[in-house]
Amino acid sequence: MPSSRAPLIFAAFAAALPHFSAPASAQIVAETGVVLPAYGTVADLVLDSSAIVDARIRSAVRITGAEAANVAPGRVRFYVEADVLALIRAPDALATRVGYVVDVPLDPRGRVPKLNKRRVLVFARPVPGRAGMLQLTGLDAQRDWSAELDAMVRRITREVVAPDAPPAITGLGNAFHVPGTLPGEGETQIFVQTATGAPISLSILRRPGEQRRWAVALGEIVDDAAGPPPRDTLLWYRLACGLPRALPAASLAAEDPANAATAREDYQFVLDQLGPCRR
Repeated sequence: MPSSRAPLIFAAFAAALPHFSAPASAQIVAETGVVLPAYGTVADLVLDSSAIVDARIRSAVRITGAEAANVAPGRVRFYVEADVLALIRAPDALATRVGYVVDVPLDPRGRVPKLNKRRVLVFARPVPGRAGMLQLTGLDAQRDWSAELDAMVRRITREVVAPDAPPAITGLGNAFHVPGTLPGEGETQIFVQTATGAPISLSILRRPGEQRRWAVALGEIVDDAAGPPPRDTLLWYRLACGLPRALPAASLAAEDPANAATAREDYQFVLDQLGPCRR
């Protein structure tokens, strides 16, 4: 695409640009040595993006002047056209060539990076009324392609679109602790509120001389054989990233002080077992 067309395309497209905030730099290293974003980072991108594309950049025209006035320090803005190699997720059919605006970081030497022919994963949403145009869903929603990241994105996408996918957490409902017949024995149950109204509950079991055990149930019936969700799964992400940092007083309004204190301890135990939500 000739560079003279870039301002015109950008002007027609600028209204669709979101405001991005700088992301945290949580990353993990795959067995092959490839640096991968944290599960929470990729899950955020997948959940926010109705279109996920494996593409190769055909052309990248730098945008300067007033149309790049709001670019974050250390980044430069491009209008990119890319050929779609694979469609990982999309609400409808997508053009074989797509265009979008992206703000990319300067390279380690502070120079403008070369994007042409680069293979990327693009996390976006279609722009209404602009066929073939995409709007990125985050500041780092264009990622360099790797087999490891591709596999991670596809795995999370399968979890997200599954019929039994765990819903987003919006808060906590009632919580109670029932002491057992022996000292130190008891069970805490905590009901989780979700965006869809689908039930999720946490149960924490205390037995004398044993380490506390906890489980999560999706549904009305608590399965005694259930356990904690495996780390780096969508259910783990929903809990680790969505649960409040403390039980609200309203959840324990019906409990006496001793049982309420135990329930708070058990809830904190669950949070500690889940670990931090790294993004």
